[in-house]
Amino acid sequence: MDKTSGFTNHYLSPLGAVTLASDGYALTGLWFDGQKHFAAGLSGGTSEKDLPVFDTAKRWLDIYFKGSAPDFIPPLNLCGSGFRRAVWDILLTVPFGQTRTYGQIAAQLSGRMSARAVGNAVGRNPVALIVPCHRVIGANGKLTGYAGGVDRKIKLLELEKADFFKK
Repeated sequence: MDKTSGFTNHYLSPLGAVTLASDGYALTGLWFDGQKHFAAGLSGGTSEKDLPVFDTAKRWLDIYFKGSAPDFIPPLNLCGSGFRRAVWDILLTVPFGQTRTYGQIAAQLSGRMSARAVGNAVGRNPVALIVPCHRVIGANGKLTGYAGGVDRKIKLLELEKADFFKK
């Protein structure tokens, strides 16, 4: 992925600090501070700034962490390969409180890719929470890795009252 300069801002969630990134118009990143792949795609040329897109994203996060499904999505600019973007587009269709398996997502891609390839794309999602990669679970409901940590994944799924197994 190309490194881009841009703007950052911060949000304090009940599950820890979050860094938001933007190209000035759309959200390009949202990560729990210190998570795997934290700030992937950002160069050292970022600056802290208040932007309307950050206000919109924070409003989305406020609604979400109160246990409700926001009825809007902030403007997004997701940078990645065509395959990754296809996976992320599918993630955006997974409803609040529901889960999908890596295999189900692979099947939605016309079976072109393996569940493992889908897992790699899910793990590289640059906009956590809003692009709900935490809603993807392993076969038979098993929890698998999450860049923000499996403990956070469990808490997010519990917040949404999703049906899953804690394995």
